[in-house]
Amino acid sequence: MRLEEYDAKDGKKVWLDRSEVDQVIETADTTRKTIAMMLGARCGLRRFEIAASTPVADGDSAVTAADVVDTDHGPRVRVRDGKGKKYREVPVPGDLKTTIDVYTEQREADPSTPIVDVSERTLQRWVTRIGEQLYAETGDVGWTQLGPHDLRRTWGTLLVEAGVEPGMIMVWGGWEDW
Repeated sequence: MRLEEYDAKDGKKVWLDRSEVDQVIETADTTRKTIAMMLGARCGLRRFEIAASTPVADGDSAVTAADVVDTDHGPRVRVRDGKGKKYREVPVPGDLKTTIDVYTEQREADPSTPIVDVSERTLQRWVTRIGEQLYAETGDVGWTQLGPHDLRRTWGTLLVEAGVEPGMIMVWGGWEDW
């Protein structure tokens, strides 16, 4: 785990390695929490793109089961109203797509219902509690700094380390500058 001070606020930015991402996902104790952690850490979604029940700025909205689609290039999540109302498509690991499909079917939810139908504050609490649990298990104080945006930050960094072309990461992540 790599930590770095924020410029203008308390706390630290966190970058996880692959095994630490796996620890976060494995520590989630419900399917809904697992999906939320994977949407952040394996798809790079922002908190408001994951969590659903609070009003969001600029018409932004959380992804739904209908937004997770198969394409010629593999499964994708369509982020229809990302930051600044921008549309983008992000690769989805096959196991996450399967989990979302099964979860949606089991809960008998309309495909247009947000997958993770909780507030952003609840999502924040989930990530914080997972970090606290991992701190208790490992003694690594870095876990106490973990937040939802750290999952997105980690996703982008791990793609760079895997050799994905930076321009593609920017498109998937909805970033305009590196």
